[in-house]
Amino acid sequence: MVKKENIQGSQPNIVLIVSDDHGYGDLGFREELSDIATPNLDRLRASGMLLEQGYVSAPICSPSRAGLMVGSYQQRWGAKWFDSSKFAPEPYLSIPEVLKQAGYRSGYFGKVHYGPDQPGTRACPDQHGFDESFYGLAALSMGRLHYLKHEVAAEDKFGKENAERNGFYPMYHNGEPVDCHTHLTVEFANRAIGFIDESLQAEVPYFCMVAFNAVHNFAWQLPDDELRQRNLPAFPDFDEAKHDYYDWYDGVIMPHLENGRDYYLAQLDIMDREIGRILDKIEAAGEQENTLIIYLTDNGGSPCNYGNNAPLFGTKYSLYEGGVRVPFIASWPGVVEANSQSRNLVSSLDLLPTFAYLASGELINQSYPTDGKNIIPTLLGQDGGHKELYFDTGFQWSVRDQEWKLRTVSGEEAKDTARALKDTEHADIGYGTSLVPIGQSLDESEEANQATDRPDLVAYYQKRYKQWAADVYGTTEESNITN
Repeated sequence: MVKKENIQGSQPNIVLIVSDDHGYGDLGFREELSDIATPNLDRLRASGMLLEQGYVSAPICSPSRAGLMVGSYQQRWGAKWFDSSKFAPEPYLSIPEVLKQAGYRSGYFGKVHYGPDQPGTRACPDQHGFDESFYGLAALSMGRLHYLKHEVAAEDKFGKENAERNGFYPMYHNGEPVDCHTHLTVEFANRAIGFIDESLQAEVPYFCMVAFNAVHNFAWQLPDDELRQRNLPAFPDFDEAKHDYYDWYDGVIMPHLENGRDYYLAQLDIMDREIGRILDKIEAAGEQENTLIIYLTDNGGSPCNYGNNAPLFGTKYSLYEGGVRVPFIASWPGVVEANSQSRNLVSSLDLLPTFAYLASGELINQSYPTDGKNIIPTLLGQDGGHKELYFDTGFQWSVRDQEWKLRTVSGEEAKDTARALKDTEHADIGYGTSLVPIGQSLDESEEANQATDRPDLVAYYQKRYKQWAADVYGTTEESNITN
């Protein structure tokens, strides 16, 4: 057992679980939604701390994941939206590269999506420090992975368009393409459990990252036995010989997919079950008090996939709270108080500096800006966290502190993007400038907007944003700063 006073450089094992599009309200312990049961996430939360004001750095997957992996605002290398996101260039170090210098063994099991990632590039886990990896490149298939079907010969077998639209491309084991026909949530958990077991036998500290593609859309891709058990009908994959893709796509998302919420809940149930198996493995080995476990998702729940972000306003794609404020849980029995919670502002960017502090007591060979903070004081129940957090997708930006939040969506790009998102994903990102007392109320509706009444605060937060933007973009040009 690690004593709290000796936590720096104590080298616990670290398990980081990142899900995909998990709605903020879709957790059993929140009790706001009657159709949710997540006994293992509830169990994780009961054993540790709920970070009530935990954020990711973007309202969509790829830039959010890019920032998380290196602990810096991804805008520093131009990653703001789907079209500009990419893995951090040198000299940025990834989490496993930092931990490797402290003797950690690292494994990655899950979805990879930082930008236009291709096999063999630095975005691949085996190319940025992971010793063991099993992953799918979502960039090859429109940001998603098929839950059930992956083939090395996907294009030859199904045709290029079908392979791309459905996500049939191969998985990669340590960089080598392989077939996989196991439900990915189960396969990722199996691989993670095997890695944990091997690391414990080798008696080396480990970092295990599990990046589930659950509960991303196309949640109806379930094994036959799961469909039968839940009395749900099977749904066909896209077939270019039979369908126009966009017409077909609109029929498999909210609000047109019959049983859509049930498919989503089924994938959530399976993911929760597999998380339980990982927890069971750690407990069976007697390693709970030597293991920090973090759970979060990559962005807010998606409207097209029936995710629910209650009681937050907004969804994935937007800079409302529902786009960037996420389920965020930390468990470390004996160090983190059970059934505790914190309202400190914390971010996914904080993971790398926190893990580095635990591994060696410092950031190793740091030669670049790190925006994350060590959140160990927060996990110990102390004051701390960020004074402010910033978000910028290029056409929308926001800044929040413990009291206020200013959010701006403006310009022709914003109008075009908002229109496209509403048409294809049924998401509303809003428009204009909004100032709300977010520390007092979660209401971000137009009725709560105090921008007109408090021009002094609007000017203050605009100035703070401009200072931040000048730092991360390395320029003061107004073209980079939307007012």
